[in-house]
Amino acid sequence: MAGKSTSDGGPFSHELRVRYGECDAQGIVFNANFLAYVDVVVTEIWRESMGSYDALLATGVDTVVAEANLRFRAPGRFDDVLTIEGGFDGLGTTSTTLKLRFRRADELLCDADIRYVFVDVESWQKTAIPAEVRERLGPFLLAE
Repeated sequence: MAGKSTSDGGPFSHELRVRYGECDAQGIVFNANFLAYVDVVVTEIWRESMGSYDALLATGVDTVVAEANLRFRAPGRFDDVLTIEGGFDGLGTTSTTLKLRFRRADELLCDADIRYVFVDVESWQKTAIPAEVRERLGPFLLAE
């Protein structure tokens, strides 16, 4: 379930349940799956901000991950309901950083900073964030 956060966790919140196949031999969420969860969240952000991911592409831009930093605080386990919340830490000329926190109830499991660079959909070269995208991402910016 996606939607605006009502807590102080940021302007966006999404919940997902950990599936059995996302856990490793120790019975905890395999670390790489947190990046897959980030992709779920960013897709939901595009859906909520632009109407769909395809609508983002229609503006002539796409995003690529330039940097990913995750800090693991506690293990997630099969059938946990994770609340993933956060938002964008400002909008640069060609990039932005999505800051997310993964929680099980009030317990912080992981926080992530993912820097996205905007690229032209035809040339795949770095490009400025279009005005329409900036405007639509405004509600998803973290408070300073």
